[in-house]
Amino acid sequence: MLYIVAFALFIYGLSGLTGPKTAVRGNKTAAAGMLVAVVATLLKVDHNWALIVVGLLAGTVLGVPAARRVKMTAMPQMVALFNGVGGGAVALIAWSEFRTSDGFADSPGHVVVASMFAALVGSISFWGSLVAFGKLQEVLPGRPMGLGRAQQGVNLLLLAVAVACAVVAGLGGAPQVWVILLLVLSAVLGVLVVLPIGGADMPVVISLLNAATGLSAAAAGLALDNTAMIVAGMIVGASGSILTHQMAIAMNRTIPAIVAGGFGGSGGLVPGAADGVDRTVRSTSAADAAVQMAYASQVIVVPGYGMAVAQAQHAVKDLAKLLQAKGVEVKYAIHPVAGRMPGHMNVLLAEADVSYDALKEMDEINDEFARTDVTLVIGANDVTNPAARTDPSSPIHGMPILNVDESRNVIVLKRSMSSGFAGIDNPLFYADRTSMLFGDAKKSVLEVTEELKAL
Repeated sequence: MLYIVAFALFIYGLSGLTGPKTAVRGNKTAAAGMLVAVVATLLKVDHNWALIVVGLLAGTVLGVPAARRVKMTAMPQMVALFNGVGGGAVALIAWSEFRTSDGFADSPGHVVVASMFAALVGSISFWGSLVAFGKLQEVLPGRPMGLGRAQQGVNLLLLAVAVACAVVAGLGGAPQVWVILLLVLSAVLGVLVVLPIGGADMPVVISLLNAATGLSAAAAGLALDNTAMIVAGMIVGASGSILTHQMAIAMNRTIPAIVAGGFGGSGGLVPGAADGVDRTVRSTSAADAAVQMAYASQVIVVPGYGMAVAQAQHAVKDLAKLLQAKGVEVKYAIHPVAGRMPGHMNVLLAEADVSYDALKEMDEINDEFARTDVTLVIGANDVTNPAARTDPSSPIHGMPILNVDESRNVIVLKRSMSSGFAGIDNPLFYADRTSMLFGDAKKSVLEVTEELKAL
């Protein structure tokens, strides 16, 4: 009965995550469901309570401070890391199941298959998530790093050998070395799958690895005959798979193409490097930007990863509040893959208590750019790049973007002319109606705010 209550809370909590207004409540509801599921599991059978208490204390000591202290800019890394830990736990559970059952000597077939699947996918998810964490944390380069044309052949070979090890280990009575070899090969495969994927595809990768962790947890639940793990794992796997599909559509990419090695890098191209043309940009000042926005009827703010890096969300909220006091309508245009994880910009703006009604998704806001006086782009690059519409040779051609270039005036806040994570130049920066305000995004927004106060 407690499990049924927990499942209901899981599903009700997940439904709350479909909208910003109910997301916090949904998260707390699902967390309450997990607490109920844990209690129910502890009541079900006998356990080594000393180990359980040690595990709970260790998890609490590591998890709570990490979650409380993490900066909003590092939230994608934390999501990747916590998700990876789940996959690693599942892989260890599968290994433990092999050891405690004397090498699956008398285990039913479904337990064997589920355990080996959990070991394979859980290990891939763990090590792949560590690589994603490294790229997001810039411990590893954001650019694709792979074996070139041999990459897919090597990956397929590793997968085939890992599956063969799983088959041998599952036949019953096999030496433990086969499971260890399976985990090692899966680890190498997880690293090699994510390394060639560029930073521009990282939001999709995080979502895909999350789905993989959920499916591996469901498999482990099947092996352990734990209903809570089966249901929770399938909910995570299904929702993560749907989100991955939606994110891929938002980038006009296919999931196989992303896994096969995406585009992207943190280094970027210099202006005009792609075609040899030396373009010029028009710079502006905080005072000029303030005048433009003060006399506008509508301003659209387009946040990107640059806003997250500068921690400018609170300053942006204050700027918008001042504009609204002057009779200017302010809206926020949110691209599905802006930032480094799904919903990254929503999380940042929610932290600054920006009204949910002001947050507009891409499909909802795109038609409004043509009648917008000023669009303020804060550290967004690839999601505003008109080459996605106009240049068939561009790596992002066909990707739905925010129609920023249709605005009457565009002000772009950037530190420099470096490209985004896709590693390509943005023609928007050289357009006649675009002005560049260079510098730290938070500092620039504060300067514009001060100029507005003086008007």
